[in-house]
Amino acid sequence: MSLPAPPRLADESAEFILRRLELTVRRKLDGLLQGNHLGLLPGPGSEAGESRIYHPGDDVRRMDWPVTARTSVPHIRQTIVDRELETWVVVDLSASLDFGTARCEKRDLAIAGLAAISYLTMHGGNRLGAIITTGTQVIRIPARPGRAAGNRLLRIAATTERAESGRRGDLGAALEMLRRPPRRRGLVVVISDFLGDSSWQRPLRGLGARHDVLAIEVVDPRELELPDVGLVTMVDPETGQTIEVPTQRKDVRERFAQAAGEQRAEITAALRRAGAGHLTLRTDREWLLDIVRYVANRRHTASGGASR
Repeated sequence: MSLPAPPRLADESAEFILRRLELTVRRKLDGLLQGNHLGLLPGPGSEAGESRIYHPGDDVRRMDWPVTARTSVPHIRQTIVDRELETWVVVDLSASLDFGTARCEKRDLAIAGLAAISYLTMHGGNRLGAIITTGTQVIRIPARPGRAAGNRLLRIAATTERAESGRRGDLGAALEMLRRPPRRRGLVVVISDFLGDSSWQRPLRGLGARHDVLAIEVVDPRELELPDVGLVTMVDPETGQTIEVPTQRKDVRERFAQAAGEQRAEITAALRRAGAGHLTLRTDREWLLDIVRYVANRRHTASGGASR
């Protein structure tokens, strides 16, 4: 049975959206993915534990070199479960997110991803905070525990005004706000389409050196390939630049698909260099199933199995 699409922010009130998201996420995921977390839903904790033999797919940054040298067998240092987790979510709601040609806009999917992170981490005294950036404004919400604080955070995100046309978002600046001053080790989640300039790459690598990082990439299928619909005028919402594209020409569609594929490959490589987990949510796919698959894969890897 098909899962429901994220509620459209433009069509419904914030309170109704939050109720729908909570019911959807809790009913579908609660019990399936709950349990002791290991940092990153789940992942490594921050306190050193025992060593075990390295398995393909383990994080090489956790290599236990003294034990490896002593035994001549690769070992990694396991980490003890964090009982209280501080999670910070950087939510990119710049103008490029106000776009969607499938089940919802990318903005709707970003809010749904934020809701999933909130409902999966807000238990057992865990704290959740957020930095919401639109290019026009930056909203900082302190990390606090409790369901009421999580719902307040979601309400602020859901009611954030849309970015002004022609204003480019600054994801890099929002990430820098988390780097300085340094915070206790925890989980950093970045929700964005990662389009535009690459200023976000350096601060993300800095965050990855101290925290567990999860990048949630939000994608619409029309950003990957063009349909044959004749001459189309396209507008860049973050710069206001317009261009006419003859989509009836096969060579144009092929060049667009190739360029889009190369762009996404560059984003994936940059996230890998930062040591971030990478979850892709698409407006034409069942987003909850994508989250389930990602978390199940992380759990399998954390337990000693390969990620693929």
